[in-house]
Amino acid sequence: MDLGLRGRVACVAAASSGLGKASALELAREGARVAICARHEERLLATAREIQETTGADVLPVVADVTRPDEVQRFIAEAANTWGRVDVLVTNAGGPPAGTFEDFSDEDWEAAFRLNFLSTQRLIQAALPYMKTQRWGRIITITSVSAKQVLPNLILSNAIRAGVHGLVKSLAQELGPYNITINAVCPGPILTERLQSLLENAVRTQGITMEEAQSGWVAQIPLGRLGAPHEFGAVVAFLASERASFVNGVLLQVDGGMVKGLL
Repeated sequence: MDLGLRGRVACVAAASSGLGKASALELAREGARVAICARHEERLLATAREIQETTGADVLPVVADVTRPDEVQRFIAEAANTWGRVDVLVTNAGGPPAGTFEDFSDEDWEAAFRLNFLSTQRLIQAALPYMKTQRWGRIITITSVSAKQVLPNLILSNAIRAGVHGLVKSLAQELGPYNITINAVCPGPILTERLQSLLENAVRTQGITMEEAQSGWVAQIPLGRLGAPHEFGAVVAFLASERASFVNGVLLQVDGGMVKGLL
């Protein structure tokens, strides 16, 4: 299936590893020109080389921290200045630390809000002028199944990512007239460094083995296994495409059936 992404310009945040990298790689496979950002230059440049060598796509690496408003603006501006447009935006950032309500201070809550909510809002704000001028755009926010079915010991993620879903639903109403769609993709247990850190936290705090920690996740998934990053990236690429032109305001979990609720 031709997704109609050849020649499009996609900006993918926090893309040196994990789900951001998987999303950038799948967009590049479909022929998009991809700008990626991350905080650590060496790892970012290595990822850019890998994507270029694997797909032959144009890749623009920009060192940027998505919790810093000026660096968010610079990331989007560099992509637009290089290729003349911004068609696709994938918002992403690392997850906040695990813990329960009484584990966190006001400063911890503010840091989580900056990391997962304000970074999303600022990336969208920076990309919107280009999309509105073109009267075409795709915005995909990477959130978590924790915003649809709360997860134990992840109160920061449960709360903050639900706020991002409210933003997505609101912007779907506001941006539709400009032919801009916005959707959230909610990963479940997918084999990334983030999941590895959650497993290690469970081992430390619960006194269980790594095998027991992993089997606890797998037991919740009807498919009986953890997800692979490329399976998530493929969903992002579809939502960024011409084929998804009537998909708007959706909060789509990619979790092997882990979320049991009807909504």
